[in-house]
Amino acid sequence: MSNAQASTGENDIAFMAFLLYHHIVVHVPSSHPSRSRSSPLFVALQGPQGSGKTVVTECLRTLLTDNTNEQYGPFNVATLSIDDLYLPHAQLKALASAHPENPLLQGRGHPGTHDIALGLSLLRSLKEINRSPTNNLRIPRFDKSLVDGEGDRLPESEWTLIHGPIDIVLLEGWCVGFHPQSLQYIEQRINEAPSGLDGMFDCSAYSLEHILDVNQRLAEYVKWWDLFDICAQISPPGLSPYMPIYKWRLQQEHEMKAKNNGQGMTDEQVKLFVDRYIPGYHFFGASIVAGGYDEQTGLRLSPPWMKDEDEIRLQEIARCLRVNIDGNRRVKGVEYGRR
Repeated sequence: MSNAQASTGENDIAFMAFLLYHHIVVHVPSSHPSRSRSSPLFVALQGPQGSGKTVVTECLRTLLTDNTNEQYGPFNVATLSIDDLYLPHAQLKALASAHPENPLLQGRGHPGTHDIALGLSLLRSLKEINRSPTNNLRIPRFDKSLVDGEGDRLPESEWTLIHGPIDIVLLEGWCVGFHPQSLQYIEQRINEAPSGLDGMFDCSAYSLEHILDVNQRLAEYVKWWDLFDICAQISPPGLSPYMPIYKWRLQQEHEMKAKNNGQGMTDEQVKLFVDRYIPGYHFFGASIVAGGYDEQTGLRLSPPWMKDEDEIRLQEIARCLRVNIDGNRRVKGVEYGRR
């Protein structure tokens, strides 16, 4: 990737949204998809827990739909969270019961706990919404507060109704863009401590078999990613990329407990909660740009936003943007899509 000029201290959500906004609008055709009956621009947004991606998405949606912007928009936008594509509670429990030895499948979160068929059907319908005679769709909703915090999918009558035509589809999530890896790569990484967590993270809690199980399930997600056009990533500091996640998630819990008379997780429970996600970042995080490997076919997997044709594109229209932030969520710089 190539470095761009760093920010001089703008750390707020609005600045991150501003950067992502300009990354997106240069890729929307001048004849908006909603007018030309072409497919919407599909945008993948990845960022770790607590990095601000959900709030950034809300701010970004406001910018994109602003009807006072004469240079670009306004755009018709559909936003989705990968969290809303979790399996229903009963299926999550069945998955956990079928694999009691794998802590990564005990509850929602990791690849394997999402409804691949539902997500693929939804994304394909959104791809065709501007050409469909019935251009209304319902977006699933998953309520994490149900079933004592284990969460469950809401009835379809409570799903979010969206109306076409649509210019931009934005999917955000912590593992958006993750690709499966080769056995050789996973065997190498399992012997390496996650960067910056020496003595803090217990690697022995997760065996090679646990990781390979998730890796195999992750292969199904490539069908989702192949529908996307561009990608944006909110990335923590390079030398200790995981440490801020603990800090951010703890801040979120403290803020929530301050508003609800102290109900929530203890600090130790928050640490254990984040621990469970670290293997995902450690084994698959780099694949958003680097791509992955299909063990069945023996072929390399290249993300659609990093296809070879991008090598001849100018930086200004590169299809992958990384926003680098520090531990206080201040923007430190941006990088454009190059391996």
